Amino acid sequence: MTEVDWSIDAYDYELPQELIAQNPVVPRDSSHLMIVDSLTHHNCIFRDLPDLLQPGDLLVLNNTRVIPARLYGRKTTGAQVEILLLKPVENNCWLALVKPGKRFSNGTTIEFEPNSSFGFDYKLQATVLSTDRETGGRFLQFNLPQGISLINLLDQFGHVPFPPYVTDSQALTEQYQTVYGTISGAVAAPTAGLHFTDELLEKLKQKNIKLAFITLHVGLGTFRPVETEDITKHDMHYEWLEVSPLVVDKINQTKSQGGHIIAVGTTVVRALEGAALSNQNNNSKEFSLSPFSGYTNIFIYPGYKWQIVEGLITNFHLPRSSLLMLVSAMIGRKRLLSLYQEAIAKKYRFYSFGDAMLILPSARIN
Repeated sequence: MTEVDWSIDAYDYELPQELIAQNPVVPRDSSHLMIVDSLTHHNCIFRDLPDLLQPGDLLVLNNTRVIPARLYGRKTTGAQVEILLLKPVENNCWLALVKPGKRFSNGTTIEFEPNSSFGFDYKLQATVLSTDRETGGRFLQFNLPQGISLINLLDQFGHVPFPPYVTDSQALTEQYQTVYGTISGAVAAPTAGLHFTDELLEKLKQKNIKLAFITLHVGLGTFRPVETEDITKHDMHYEWLEVSPLVVDKINQTKSQGGHIIAVGTTVVRALEGAALSNQNNNSKEFSLSPFSGYTNIFIYPGYKWQIVEGLITNFHLPRSSLLMLVSAMIGRKRLLSLYQEAIAKKYRFYSFGDAMLILPSARIN
């Protein structure tokens, strides 16, 4: 690792527009998979995954589910507006990104129309309370009867938001959910998990490859580029996560029996390493994994000392993004960018609906 690894310009690369995947492949597990080991790499199909891992390994997946976080409405003047819910605050107050921002002054009232497919006649309203300096969003107070939660109304009023670079897609909203997503709360999908099918999960179990599920509700910050020249000065966004006692037991048992911990996606990395960081002994640099529920803003970049995760399944990420830096911390920035150039040459599909990379434990550094 050198100081160059901490420069934002070192994480830039040029991607032809046509390689930004606009639609997922069908079936999900027919996407391409680049396999990276200690010295070499080769190309497979994602459905080959059971033959690429070792019996006794543990795959950790994120069971979050994307909520219909995009709402369309009108001001009392009739002007059309759009909001993207980011996270609940309290008592049906939510932080949201708003469009167009100039139309959202404090005290503004917005009325949202239900989706026509539901035949729902309830009028949902929200009032702008204040501006959030960190995100530029607004705190919106939704006016609901006591005992009614906004999250329970989103199916009637909201739309599942695709990433901003997916601009011409015929994908169904269910294709932007993992087949095992059960805990609603994310505003973006844990996209490495989109490649799995029920049949593939069953084949993994038959090969004695174990599964465990954490929850991390993906926030919009996952798409935002790092903008500080020195990446170590970047303020990482917070995301809510839960690592249960069952997951901790499975990880400890796997390690004691010589198996490897393979994270499915950067969100799982942040959950496991963030949970370990939260349990760090203040008097030492030793990490241990204990059950954890709360927020993390862990930022992983080259020089990071890995504690829990040994291997990684991940998609191909945006330039200058914190996700690119996280994967660079696992195999080195130069090697990762070299692999990206090969992926571009081989016409791999990039980003959320794109192809994947499997980094085996033998390739991990630090």
